[in-house]
Amino acid sequence: MFTIDDLADRLGGYLPEEEIRQVRRAFYYAEQAHDGQRRRSGEPYVTHPLAVANILANMHMDHQSLMAAMLHDVIEDTSVTFEALAGQFGEPVALLVDGVSKLTQITFEDKAVAQAENFQKMVLAMSQDIRVIIVKLADRLHNMRTLGALRPEKKRRIARETLEIYARVANRLGINTIRVELEDLSFQALHPMRSERIKRAVTAARGNRRTLMREIQASLQNALERDQLPGSVIGRQKHLLSIYRKMRDQQKPFNELMDVFGFRIITDDVDSCYRILGVVHNLYKPVPGRFKDYIAIPKANGYQSLHTTLFGMNGMPIEVQIRTREMEAMANNGIAAHWLYKAGQTDRPIGAGSHARAREWVRGLLEMQRHAGNSLEFIEHVKNDLFPDDTYVFTPKGDIMELPRGATAVDFAYAVHTDVGNSCIACRIDRHLAPLSSPLESGQTVEVITAPGAKPNLAWLNFVTTAKARSAVRHYLKHQQRSESVTLGQRLLNKALSGLDSSLEQLPPRRLDTLAAELELEGGRDDLLESIGLGTRAAYSVAQSLLSDTTSTTAQQPKFSAKDGNVQAEQSGNSPMQVSGGNSMVTSYARCCHPLPGEPIMGHLSAGKGLVVHRQECSNITELASDPERVFPLTWADQVEGDFTVALRIEAQTQRGLIAELAELVTDAEANIERIGIEERDAHLAIVNLTLAVRDRIHLARIIKRMRNLLHVERITRVLS
Repeated sequence: MFTIDDLADRLGGYLPEEEIRQVRRAFYYAEQAHDGQRRRSGEPYVTHPLAVANILANMHMDHQSLMAAMLHDVIEDTSVTFEALAGQFGEPVALLVDGVSKLTQITFEDKAVAQAENFQKMVLAMSQDIRVIIVKLADRLHNMRTLGALRPEKKRRIARETLEIYARVANRLGINTIRVELEDLSFQALHPMRSERIKRAVTAARGNRRTLMREIQASLQNALERDQLPGSVIGRQKHLLSIYRKMRDQQKPFNELMDVFGFRIITDDVDSCYRILGVVHNLYKPVPGRFKDYIAIPKANGYQSLHTTLFGMNGMPIEVQIRTREMEAMANNGIAAHWLYKAGQTDRPIGAGSHARAREWVRGLLEMQRHAGNSLEFIEHVKNDLFPDDTYVFTPKGDIMELPRGATAVDFAYAVHTDVGNSCIACRIDRHLAPLSSPLESGQTVEVITAPGAKPNLAWLNFVTTAKARSAVRHYLKHQQRSESVTLGQRLLNKALSGLDSSLEQLPPRRLDTLAAELELEGGRDDLLESIGLGTRAAYSVAQSLLSDTTSTTAQQPKFSAKDGNVQAEQSGNSPMQVSGGNSMVTSYARCCHPLPGEPIMGHLSAGKGLVVHRQECSNITELASDPERVFPLTWADQVEGDFTVALRIEAQTQRGLIAELAELVTDAEANIERIGIEERDAHLAIVNLTLAVRDRIHLARIIKRMRNLLHVERITRVLS
């Protein structure tokens, strides 16, 4: 069994004696705090923090990280407080422990919400100290190694979370050793039979190909020695999940995968990397299109290497990676390599660049968190942000931007700056105008065109791929919807108050905030007005509540009556609210009756949709009139903006070129065809269903009049509910 003395011996290789003594003290403190506690496997609980510290020791982490590993469950599982830890071991260690600890004091209704909130808390702690996530990854790795004692469904849940979040985070931070083991352990927990079969197949293949692999390795090593280039050739094997994904994606059985085994060449400097590349390309022919230079353009996580695929002996493709020793350390430990320099184990800060990139990524996470509505939305954004494949594009000034595969010009705009994304209207890709939805490819130069009054479009959510762009668009649209809802709610409330011989200006200044507090609305008056605008609260009821403490409500609520199938407002002295058209997120026009400017209209407050405008003759509004608090008369403003949809049914003689003739007429009349369909009643008569966008009732009447003048048209009917 691994002990603290074994750990201290390991730490003696890179830490001074005083720091090792502090790590010992943290262990004894944790041992005392966890006294009597046991793991599911039956072992004393303290074996877990000791194992976590050992994982960090293998990565040569600093003594504070090791102390935090020893104490990471103390706040969560014992009576020890943050203040007590800070007093004993200093505030930096206490903050690391608090960052890794779960939110145990809060009760969550849903497991997913609990996980999301815990991750959100950890991200906040990461922004202060990036070591929080390294300790957490080591903790998660040991938990995955000891899953055996848990129930099957809990195993699968933890494995899925590990695969979706923590393995991706480890990859994003460049900590490859932890990532690979987390992925394989998760794969074994989720698909134990598949994992076992692939493991057996790899073992068998290794035996079959052993001789061939040795020959290739020897030929590569001899080629380096012949050209007097420094470097050692080592064999490598793809890990289980990588093999499984390749089999699944390429729809191939295991025996058809030829690149399960590969080689890695470790050398001294960057110059030698490129010279070795030339040597191996002379020795074996390279596979076209399979060369990648991650030294010149590193991955987002700081990974650097040359990758090439060669036709080896007997035509077998072999993968070769060429990198320096420092790049190897970076590939294995990522940002953790930063602490090798801080501990004085290397002269150059080999992980400094990666550390800076990691901090930049965490800052991006914090921005996403501010834009996200809740913790579940935030964690979905994070999952979307953790894709490993990158596209590299250039700005007009020649700077390189890293984006996920499939990213569009909108993603590029938001990567530059949120304000650029919010105001972009078009783009140029390689100096040619292109749609904003165009997927970008590596090597392209992208220029974003902005306009002062431009706004994000809801349709962008259908094609953006980066979490930053998605969260920024959603945030903007939410904010826009809220401001529109508040404005509409204010108009509706004023109208209801006018029926009660009052107005918002006549009320006490804090009356709306007081009512909002009584209704338990955290956002105060804006939340109250928004709920009215969205139709979740009736304006008249709110008006009565507002006046209940100040005046007696002598005025009567507006009443509606249904006469001859039409809804009419009984005279109450209230002037109807005006509708000015245009696109709005809280005002919509009913699809059942397609109201047009110039026609009598009624409004219905629908929960979640806001104000829905109907024609007064609409049969649906007649049914809704039973709820007078939500139905009220409207009128069109003097100046109405935008186009309005209307549906027509045209009966015409079957004639060649009929559709073209109708389309030309509509275009000449300055209208748009939104939808067109044709059905033949018989050989002589055709029915055309036409959906148009027109300005108002007069515009429609003019179009219908011109259509009736066509020789083949027999009848035109406007389609209503």
